[in-house]
Amino acid sequence: MTLRGWVRTARHSKGVSFLEVSDGSCFAGLQVVAAPELENFETELRHLQTGCAVSVVGEVVDSPGKGQRFELQAQRIDVVGTVAEDYPLQKKRHSFEFLRTLAHLRPRTNTLGAVFRIRNAASAAVHEFFQERDFLLLHTPIITSSDAEGAGQMFRVSTLDAGDPPRTESRSVDFGQDFFGRETFLTVSGQLEAEIAALALTNVYTFGPTFRAENSNTSRHLAEFWMIEPEMAFCELDGNVDLAEAFLKHVISRVLERCPDDMAFFNERIDKTVLETLQHIVDTPFERISYTDAVGILERSGESFEFPVKWGVDLQSEHERYLTEKHIGKPIVVTDYPATIKAFYMYLNDDEKTVRAMDVLVPKVGEIVGGSQREHRLDVLERRMTDQDLDQAAYWWYLDLRRYGSVPHSGFGLGFERIVQFMTGMANIRDVIPFPRVPGSAEF
Repeated sequence: MTLRGWVRTARHSKGVSFLEVSDGSCFAGLQVVAAPELENFETELRHLQTGCAVSVVGEVVDSPGKGQRFELQAQRIDVVGTVAEDYPLQKKRHSFEFLRTLAHLRPRTNTLGAVFRIRNAASAAVHEFFQERDFLLLHTPIITSSDAEGAGQMFRVSTLDAGDPPRTESRSVDFGQDFFGRETFLTVSGQLEAEIAALALTNVYTFGPTFRAENSNTSRHLAEFWMIEPEMAFCELDGNVDLAEAFLKHVISRVLERCPDDMAFFNERIDKTVLETLQHIVDTPFERISYTDAVGILERSGESFEFPVKWGVDLQSEHERYLTEKHIGKPIVVTDYPATIKAFYMYLNDDEKTVRAMDVLVPKVGEIVGGSQREHRLDVLERRMTDQDLDQAAYWWYLDLRRYGSVPHSGFGLGFERIVQFMTGMANIRDVIPFPRVPGSAEF
């Protein structure tokens, strides 16, 4: 066989050299045995070190050594690429903080290689789940003029001269002279566009990059991340919850099936409970409770929370983890949140106080999925937008959907990096995306 890859380790003795070579396709490398009979043994092979690129032709045989079943007895080794003496990824432990400064090299490490294989398996499982259920993949715009969340934390997209932009008579920036003739931004969500498609095609999903200009230097936030957002017509809250539970179980079970060696590594080196936690999610029906009941549980818990709990306040990570880890002991879906803390597009319940929102909470992380039944009644939607000081003229097309053949519809969203972080047990979300974008850093 022919093996092409990079040397992880090289052990040289008088009579033979042992090379561990990896091509990144799986967790384990393959041991290559180089004998002195090879014509370039003394001139090249004995000088190979970590990081060198090689092409090996040889015969696969049973290995007498410990730690591997097979080895490759080399008949020829071509040195494709050497490394300089200052190659930074030597055979030792490197901190994840240090590796973030080497995003161009860190995929060669055991941990990041395993992360990216799991990202790949999870990504394939996402498409598999929706395609098997006849959802259509929708490519939503990255450049948009609307703020789906109404939060205002968006990156502006502009071709105007930042040093000397055109001005209106009132001296504000004249975005009418910008490329699109108006103010535009990087999208925070594909949801609103997905609603357009769902109200024609029934079931759709998006899977693409989204952006938040939120100055959050935490282990759980990125400025650029990938979002998965299905949207279903003729679907109310219960159907939305059912789909979210089935989705999580599917993605996790596929990763466990397809990446056993990578997952074993994370269970051994990163989080010794990650396999048990994931299998528990796959095997266990999710508990469903209302926000009101959740607040009651937290108020009676006797716990000393950093953030006090009362009805009308959004649940914090510590509250969510208490519910999943200590009180109920399994994933939970919390529904029917106060309208005042949720987005304008969520369906208003008859009590006029709560909306048909749902969050899926899992142990160790808290919220991993957020969604809702959408408000399909025109008069209620207009009232909600007025209450939140949103310009209805900017959402004219969104309101049109309620005028022309509106139906109950629902959807949810989850950050892809959050689920990868959860499955791997990695402490920092910056280590589960190839090139993290965070405040103060847009390297590589």
